[in-house]
Amino acid sequence: MIARIGLAIVVAVLSGVIPAIGQSVPLVEKKSIGLAAAKKMVAAAESEAAKNKWTLSISVVDDGGNLVFFERMDGAHLSTIAISQGKARTAAQYQTATRGLEDGLSKGKTQMLSLPNATMLQGGLPVIVDGKVVGGIAASGAKGEEDEQCSQAGIDALMK
Repeated sequence: MIARIGLAIVVAVLSGVIPAIGQSVPLVEKKSIGLAAAKKMVAAAESEAAKNKWTLSISVVDDGGNLVFFERMDGAHLSTIAISQGKARTAAQYQTATRGLEDGLSKGKTQMLSLPNATMLQGGLPVIVDGKVVGGIAASGAKGEEDEQCSQAGIDALMK
C-alpha cells in the first residue's frame, strides 16, 4: 500500500502534476494600484466634488477590495465613510459599476441581495488598466450620479 502511494507521488512529480521540491514555479505578475495613483485619483475626485459644492467621502481599493487610500471631505456625513468603502470594494470585486447592481435591484431582481458583501448603490467604479480590473474607486455623500461623476473624474486623472 505504501509502495503504491510512493509510486503515485513519483509519477505525479515526473508528469508535472506536483512540482518537484526546489523546482521554481512561475508567479503571476499583475498591475496594482499604489498609494501615489490612489492619491491622484482621490485628488481629482475631490476637485470635481468641490467644484460642484458636494461634500463626499472617497475611497480607492486594490483588486482584492483592500483599502489603499481614503479621504473624507470636511462636512461629509460619517455614514459616507463605510458607504464609499463598500461601493469601491463592490466595484473591484464584482468588476462592475455599482450603478448596474442598484438598477438591477430597483427592477426587482431581489436575488441580487444574496451577493456577499455588495453595496448596491451608484457611485462605485472598477479601475481598469490594460483590460484588467486593478481596483475600484467610489464616492459617497451626494446623489448617486454625482458620486459616480466624481469617481469617473478620479479614473480620468489616472489615465492621463
